[in-house]
Amino acid sequence: MTETQVTWLTQESHDRLKSELDQLIANRPVIAAEINERREEGDLKENGGYHAAREEQGQQEARIRQLQELLNSAKVGEAPTQSGVALPGSVVKVYYEGDEKDTETFLIATREEGTSHDELEVYSPNSPLGSALLEAKVGETRKYALPNGNTMQVTLVSAEPYRP
Repeated sequence: MTETQVTWLTQESHDRLKSELDQLIANRPVIAAEINERREEGDLKENGGYHAAREEQGQQEARIRQLQELLNSAKVGEAPTQSGVALPGSVVKVYYEGDEKDTETFLIATREEGTSHDELEVYSPNSPLGSALLEAKVGETRKYALPNGNTMQVTLVSAEPYRP
């Protein structure tokens, strides 16, 4: 497994996601029973309850697979304690080339990690911007690729450990 495939999570987020996974797995028999109950109602072509239960089962199974993959590739650790360096779990302030007066502040973390940090925009450490900033020091300028193929320069103004 390469480093870019690893998902960084705090212990708190790992535990929250593991709990969600356990609840979804425990709920499997409930969904299966509902599907069987709806199937017994008759004609499946016009049975909205049956189709809704099957749709819910599909969404639940997709989420179970997503959580299993995420937790299997997770690197669990504490939020960084170091200031001045952009690391997963850091709140960073940056400015973009040509727009030095306007800064943007965001958390470098996975979307799953970021769900508990709703007040901040979250950029994945695996995203072009996130990976460009990893281990950058305050004042350092890095380049990253834009979706249109161009590159953009971003300068790190500050990096602080996230404190809820």
